Amino acid sequence: MTRLPVASANETTGSLEPHYLGHRDRLRARFAQAGADALPDYELLELVLFRAIPRRDVKPLAKALIRRFGSFAEVVSAEPNRLAEVDGVSQGVIADIKLIEAAGHRLARGAIAARPLLSSWAALLEYCRATMAFSPREQFRVLFLDKRNHLIADEVQGRGTVDHTPVYPREVARRALELSATAIILAHNHPSGDPTPSAADIKMTREIVGILDPLGIIVHDHVILGRDGHASLKGLKLI
Repeated sequence: MTRLPVASANETTGSLEPHYLGHRDRLRARFAQAGADALPDYELLELVLFRAIPRRDVKPLAKALIRRFGSFAEVVSAEPNRLAEVDGVSQGVIADIKLIEAAGHRLARGAIAARPLLSSWAALLEYCRATMAFSPREQFRVLFLDKRNHLIADEVQGRGTVDHTPVYPREVARRALELSATAIILAHNHPSGDPTPSAADIKMTREIVGILDPLGIIVHDHVILGRDGHASLKGLKLI
């Protein structure tokens, strides 16, 4: 008996193309016409996944990643080993996701690189938010500034657990002297999402101020980032 060939596509429309190809074209068109703000997080993530997974419907994987991590930003900021725990996430997918993260950081850094940071506070906060706010672990950054308050260096001084990062005030002072910095801005994140400074945050900041003040190095602020916003120790009059 002769067997008829089986259609490899959407039988309801009679198309011989897989259904996801039309979806991809429509999604790309919506993105081009209306921009990213018109797309929910999972659809924006689908666009990222298209290149690494060219021959499969990626909507289920995009939705699974959003369910697992919570949002587009949290997917992009997730650690590679945690991304790999999601079924369907290959090394190629991880590489593309982390490329998006790196590009976001580079763009945010470019917005503050050549401008006095104290007059570019909104750009500074956006940079800190992009680089830290959605990280699953605490990290402590120091932005070293010259006498014009231009950025000399942005360095991660410590990475820790979900709720603690070891910080050594004398190491911060040593590095500021090495770079000939005249001022610094401190920044760290709270993975819990709540940027409210802890007693330990306040104590550590005041220790750094106490060490740097006799050296003529100003601590302009200590900014704490969380998913729910940010807190400024200077704004709160805690330093």
